[in-house]
Amino acid sequence: MSRPQSPEPALNVQGASSIGLGDEDAADGTQHSHRMLSFSDALLSIIATVMILPVTHTDISPEQEFDKSIQKLLATRIAVYLMTFLIVTVAWAAHTRLFQVVGKIDDTLALLNLACMMTITFLPFTFSLMVTFPDVPLGIFLFCMCVIAIGAVQALIVGYAFHFPHLLNPQIQRSAHRALYKRHILRIIFHGPALCFVAAGFSLFFYPASYLLMATVIFLPYVSKAASWCRGRLVGPREPPAHSLEFFTFDLHGPLSKERVEAFSDGVYAIVATLLILDICEDNVPDPKDVREKFSGSLVAALSESGPHFLAYFGSFATVGLLWFAHHSLFLHVRKATQPMGLLNTLSLAFVGGLPLAYQQTSAFARQPHDELERVRVSCAIIFFASIFQFAIWTTALLQEGETLQPSARFGGQEHAFMFAKLALYPCASLLAFASTCILTRFSTAIFHLMQIAVPFAFLLLRLLVRLALAILRALPRLALRPAPTRPAPGGPRDDTCSPLLPAPC
Repeated sequence: MSRPQSPEPALNVQGASSIGLGDEDAADGTQHSHRMLSFSDALLSIIATVMILPVTHTDISPEQEFDKSIQKLLATRIAVYLMTFLIVTVAWAAHTRLFQVVGKIDDTLALLNLACMMTITFLPFTFSLMVTFPDVPLGIFLFCMCVIAIGAVQALIVGYAFHFPHLLNPQIQRSAHRALYKRHILRIIFHGPALCFVAAGFSLFFYPASYLLMATVIFLPYVSKAASWCRGRLVGPREPPAHSLEFFTFDLHGPLSKERVEAFSDGVYAIVATLLILDICEDNVPDPKDVREKFSGSLVAALSESGPHFLAYFGSFATVGLLWFAHHSLFLHVRKATQPMGLLNTLSLAFVGGLPLAYQQTSAFARQPHDELERVRVSCAIIFFASIFQFAIWTTALLQEGETLQPSARFGGQEHAFMFAKLALYPCASLLAFASTCILTRFSTAIFHLMQIAVPFAFLLLRLLVRLALAILRALPRLALRPAPTRPAPGGPRDDTCSPLLPAPC
């Protein structure tokens, strides 16, 4: 957006977070949105993560082989899950941006936000319909209707806040162009619902086009920015309009604050870890009647049958925990999360959300040993993509390290080498395990469990190994620069100068 002649102050990225709450605010029935935003962020991270449940509960009987039809069914469900996960994260980013404009809330705004959250919580049900009845358009139609309803409630929040300007961010309150701000915000809010409205229409007679339009909701902002950049390169910058919005930075798809990205990411990791133990509690608690009849009342003997499931649980939890540890270490060195880093983080979280599916696949080794190779490969692929997008975040941050990274983590330092090794560990291990199963197919289960056991120990030894590798790399140039011993020419005078590698003569 062009710079105006008399710009207003830029909108604070944290919105309401930087405004103190006085007694007069409580007296007129307004309050800060801190707690409401925390509640909304937690709920949205839960909704995004539980989308994986219909995929993990794909019914594959022990007698049924993991053939191409099952692979196609699972791949389709995973693709639809990724799309809906990303749409929920778009809704989360839109909600966060919206409450940068709305600085304070009252009872009406709190109730409108609850209505928005209620609509969002209905999304997993519509997704379950989509994966259970892929050829019936009702699930897609209801999903689109939910997105439209979310946009309508957000528009009501905007209209109500601008009707009572004391609820707005103070910088917008003082603006002389509040009406332009309002129209600009509403236009951004209605982009996604408008596409979903068209998708709902297509779902009635050609539902593949609906999926394409819903995917456009995710990537349209990036396509628009790329098109604007190309247009600027080809025809030059546009002339500033007569009534500019003075540094208005409200962008539903712009980079969020580092703290909000960390909070949402932590919520996804925590919920994924919780889903793993819920599956254990649901599937591996023996029935009292079976304990009495089959195991003579021995609960230990009954639980021993579920040994492979517990092994898969501990391996899956270690994977989730170590991926969180790598994410935590990465964002310790990040000062600012750019827009590409936010997109890559969302993609990484989408595959992290798929780790309960990896647990379901590995826990089925004992029931369906004839399909273990395919299940190992599915699990390795999920872990690889969850970790490689983390590595991509780091690579993207290095491209603008002066803006995005702390000085200690930039090129050339020991922390840079340690962070590189930490983020490369899981992509390399999962890729190696996948490749090994192509050669040693009979040992695919052993290879996968070995990876799950070895990687945590590798994390423990990583700093020591990196320091040792750096010491070796520093020593190699010094060894290479040492002068080689000179040999006397045949028949020439003998040089008694000793090589530094040899002892001095007596």
